[in-house]
Amino acid sequence: MFVDLRAAYDTVWHRGLTCKLLQLLPDRHMVRMIMEMVSNRSFTLTTGNSKRSRLRRIKNGVPQGSVMAPLLFNIYISDLPTTDLAIMHADGDGQPVEGVLTKDMATVDEYLQTWKLKLSTPKMVSAAFHLNSKEAKRELKVKYNNEILPFCFEPKYLGVTLDRSLTYRRHLESLRKKLTSRVALLRRLAGSGRGAGATTLRIATLALVHSTAEFCALV
Repeated sequence: MFVDLRAAYDTVWHRGLTCKLLQLLPDRHMVRMIMEMVSNRSFTLTTGNSKRSRLRRIKNGVPQGSVMAPLLFNIYISDLPTTDLAIMHADGDGQPVEGVLTKDMATVDEYLQTWKLKLSTPKMVSAAFHLNSKEAKRELKVKYNNEILPFCFEPKYLGVTLDRSLTYRRHLESLRKKLTSRVALLRRLAGSGRGAGATTLRIATLALVHSTAEFCALV
């Protein structure tokens, strides 16, 4: 069961974050300083015709793009129950799996409601991984709030496409197409005459090709 949070960083409850930081850090002055940086933020909205809204204060969330944001969010959800945001259960029969995952979803939901976080149900899917060809078309029926969540035969998790037998074939095919087009672009950049210099080509290669090929390279 692949679980996704709705606007996760933007919905961090400041009072709850303060409570968890005080449990982790012995220095109250440090916690106060961190919360001053996180909570003392505001914004305005400017439209295309240069009209600007009045200044509004941000009441929740941690600043995305900052070094502290992922660290603070990890602290905020560090006491998540034993189920994680990717919940797995193994069994030879699909029905017990459905029951356990449905129960786990209820546990996660109870935790998230306590700490004022919300699930993004359109992005959540269940999936099954096995080698039983007779069960290849079987879809798990995992429930959340009495509704069956979508099932996906080839879910994408952290940028990697997974298939039922975990061959990663579809992921590698997609990766090959992406890298082929990017290598072709580099070849044009490296053309004779007015081609880019070595430094530019190296930067482009690292950014466009190497980073993509290296990600989850063990697969």
